Amino acid sequence: MTDHTGVLQELVDGTWREPGSNTQYDIGIKNIVIRESLEGQEAQLIADLYQNKKITIVSDPFTHAAYGQRIFNALTKDNSNQVSEFVWQTAQCSDRGVAEVQAATKDAEVLIAVGSGTINDSVKYACFLDDKPYSVFATSPMNAFTTGTASVSFGGFKKSISCRGAEGIFFDLAILSACPPRLISAAFADVICRTTAQVDWLMSHILFDTFYTQTPYTLLAYDEPDMIANAERMLSGDTKALGMLTRISAIMGLGTRFNNTTHSGSMAEHQISHYIDMFAGDKHPKSSHGEQVGVATITMSHLHNHVLTNATPPVMKATHIPESYLLEKFGSDIGNNMIEQTKIKALTDASADALNQRFADEWDSIRTQLQAAMLPYDQLSSAMAAAGCQLTATDLELDTDFYLEAVQGARFIRDRFSMLDVIDDSVGLASVTDSLPL
Repeated sequence: MTDHTGVLQELVDGTWREPGSNTQYDIGIKNIVIRESLEGQEAQLIADLYQNKKITIVSDPFTHAAYGQRIFNALTKDNSNQVSEFVWQTAQCSDRGVAEVQAATKDAEVLIAVGSGTINDSVKYACFLDDKPYSVFATSPMNAFTTGTASVSFGGFKKSISCRGAEGIFFDLAILSACPPRLISAAFADVICRTTAQVDWLMSHILFDTFYTQTPYTLLAYDEPDMIANAERMLSGDTKALGMLTRISAIMGLGTRFNNTTHSGSMAEHQISHYIDMFAGDKHPKSSHGEQVGVATITMSHLHNHVLTNATPPVMKATHIPESYLLEKFGSDIGNNMIEQTKIKALTDASADALNQRFADEWDSIRTQLQAAMLPYDQLSSAMAAAGCQLTATDLELDTDFYLEAVQGARFIRDRFSMLDVIDDSVGLASVTDSLPL
């Protein structure tokens, strides 16, 4: 059976050496497997990790039917562990949802997640709180499986929480190929957003000397060119193409293992997606996180090009935080959180003047460095279209006025400095939104 794990095996074994520095890393994961099929192998994969444990398999009705029942049957036939299952009828990755998982699995010593983002992140955070190990069998390709963080909603405000990740991560490409095509397209979008996330993160590093590392991008570069070249094959059932997407998604998630944050793959494009999830309410079109990230990646690429192809640098001003508006629109708890997050990165008159002087002296050098990390806009949009990704708010069936609100409001969600901040603190985001593809 063909194995598609590739460089991930070297990372698990600790034998991969970073070119240039020769550094080796311990990614803290005991096993990652990507194969054309895992049927008949599930029990051994778990027995290699756990012996004589009380294990609960957590799935939802959809992932239980797709894969969970098979895994439960396989593990109950094996005598290595005592196995039960929890089919979560109302899965939601929130503080209340995680508490529900904790209550339902209180007698278990190990949890096995079967699913995608909601199941994985809920189980991940529940196990972190309860100090239990967990492993996961994926039902779609995505980067959340290998991260050391969980994205959990607290009172409607989504937070990325550092916590212990999975010990074993298992991808059966036959299962993944049967998932809804839109999930494969969403995974492609959530990987190709590397281009906008890297530009934003590198820009913050160049301008403010915030932490930055090239390591995640060195690993992603092994597969990104081929992934883009084979974008149209992602939905064709081509096992090699799907294996490559699964591998690069897993590598994308590992960014948190090298920098203890999600910055390497989550900057302004993710903040826009989070804004949609947090505040769309009845306007939410039930699009997935990855689909929204894809549209926001197109938006951010457009904005990056708008600023970085201009030989004249932006003229920065002190940050204006619309405190009364944020408190009135979002309420005290969320509004104050947004105000505090923005204050961390806000420009003063003095820091804006200093930035303007740097731009005057170094703009060509700064934008050249950032352009080197960018995928050309046309190449990005063509590859995403070939992979079946939505490119605009209209494609998402999201109200375009609300999407523009999300673009303008996303900068207040987190303290991460991005091109949204550069534009809003210079000419104002409202002045450039007319040119965005909607």
